[in-house]
Formats: sequence, structure tokens, C-alpha cells
Amino acid sequence: MLNFSIPPINEAQRATLQERIDHKTKPLGALGQLEALARQIGLIQNQTDRLSLRRPTLLVFAADHGIAAEGVSAYPAEVTPQMVRNFLRGGAAINVFCRQHGIELRVVDAGVNHDFEPHPALVDAKMDYGTANFREQPAMSRSAAEACLQRGAELARQAHVRGSNVIGFGEMGIGNTSSAAVLTSVLGRLPLAECTGRGTGLDDRGYQHKLDILTQAVGRHGTPADPLDGLATYGGFEIAQMAGAMLQAASQRMIVLVDGFIASAAFLVAHALHPEIRPYAVFCHQSREAGHRHLLALLNAKPLLQLDLRLGEGTGCALAYPLLESAVGFYNEMASFDEAGIS
Repeated sequence: MLNFSIPPINEAQRATLQERIDHKTKPLGALGQLEALARQIGLIQNQTDRLSLRRPTLLVFAADHGIAAEGVSAYPAEVTPQMVRNFLRGGAAINVFCRQHGIELRVVDAGVNHDFEPHPALVDAKMDYGTANFREQPAMSRSAAEACLQRGAELARQAHVRGSNVIGFGEMGIGNTSSAAVLTSVLGRLPLAECTGRGTGLDDRGYQHKLDILTQAVGRHGTPADPLDGLATYGGFEIAQMAGAMLQAASQRMIVLVDGFIASAAFLVAHALHPEIRPYAVFCHQSREAGHRHLLALLNAKPLLQLDLRLGEGTGCALAYPLLESAVGFYNEMASFDEAGIS
């Protein structure tokens, strides 16, 4: 398996960063979570003098899921390629927010059941035309899961080569809340019912059907002892590639922006493989999807926003990015008491 070498955070710098923050012209702690965010960025970048955000990039990974054939989503699988085309035309919410905040958007075909025409914003990383139905068989082989990690890692490496030091992760794939729910349950040792939500808008009957299907799947395959086996059994190509990209981004000291439930499930996989990734993650928002709150608690994560989003696409990353700009801005530019002549 691809070996990721994630540099440890230099804890000796924490006090220096905090001292600089505390000497800004404000009461102690008055900027709340922005202070913690600035401190985290400093630790990630191994800097105490001046922080920076360069060429922010957002990768939206798209793939189809065999489990969608079981009717676990309110939308048909055909919506996945339709939404990818919408991304490429610039018509989705994530396009709007990326344009608004100057974020470079790339759409990754990790395994959509469709062949797309070449497009400047489209990255062809297709593993297959969707995963297998994990109610009946593992979603993918272990070797395919490893290959996905490698492909995702290469995309993060390329973003870094282009000059990016902050990278966000979003997704699109009908059925992927089912994968995320089971991964959260088996990796987090949580009851499946607590991790399963309504996805794209299931009614009560649809939700119960979804939970029944996922319960049958876990009853068939059980709880894999190894996180990579869990990913292969219940994951999606987009989830696996996101996990690899997150690990590579942390290896390069990039800020890892984590979107909603599915992206957080990918991070949970990455964390299970390499726990040292945790300090590199900024959790951008708490989704309305039921399992996300439990997943965030597992990781002791405090998200920046809580806007009742449940769209995916990386929208939470794009909306939270200006908060990173504000955290870096006050750290770099706000006067100290000495500079301002305030006692």
C-alpha cells in the first residue's frame, strides 16, 4: 500500500503562536474560533511569523454506487452524471461559491457510470463505472481500494505542484450517504441506526427501507478488522480517492478542508489508516445528515459552520474558506499592543 509520511506537528510552536495572538489589540480570546483557526494554520505550516493561503483548490470527486440499485436514495443513479455535467457547465452551487471566493474547482470522475467528453475542469481518474452492490458483495477489491488511494494522492500532489497549500474536498454520487453511514458505523463502532440519515430527502418509509438494506449488508459482511478492508467492502471510488488525497495533502503540509458527511467519512478512513493526519483537518460545517454529528464527535472535531447544509459538492468548504482568510489576515496584519501604543 502507498506509504504516507505525514510530518508531526511541532507542538513547541503552539505557545509562540498563542503569545502572538494574545498580544493583538483585543481582549484575550475575543476572536474565539478564529484564534484557534489561526493557531492551527500556523502549526500546519510550521510558521509563527507569517501565515499564507495560496491558490485554494477544491476537488469534487464523483462516482456511482451499486447500492443505489436497492432504492436507498430519493434520486436515481442517472443524477450523478447529470450533476457532473452541471459542474462542468458552471451551474451548481459549488461553482457559484468557488467563483465568489476565488477557489479553483476541479471535478474528478472517480467512477461515474458515464463517459464524459474532455473538459478543462474534468479530471479522468475513473476506476470503473461504479462500485458493486455491497448488499450482495464487497463494493470493490482491496487492490482497487489501494489504487484509489494512490490516484487521489496523485491529484493532491499535482495541486501542490501548481502552488496550492489549501485544498478542499467535496463529492457527488447517488447512494454515497449509504456508504458513509456504514463506514462511520463499522470504523467508529457506532450503531448503524445512529449513522443512517435521509440522504437526498427520503421520507419515513424510504428511510426505513434504507436502514433495512444497510443492516442486511452489515449482517452479510460484518465489521472488517482492517480499515482498508472496510473501505473496500462498503466504500465508494470517490470516498477512497478523497481519503488518499487527504493523506497526501497532509504529507505536504497542506490545509485539508473537510466538507460534510461523505467527505468526513473519507477523512475517517484516512484517520484510521494514519491518525497523524488529524491536526491537518479543518472541518468546515456540520451537515444535517444524521450520522455527521456522531462522526464529528468521534474525531473530537468542532466545525466552523452549522448552516443546516446537506448538499455535498464541497459547498461547506467554499463557504468556510473566507474564515480562513480572516484568521490569516488578523494574524498577519492586526497590530500588537506595543505597535499600537496601547497599554
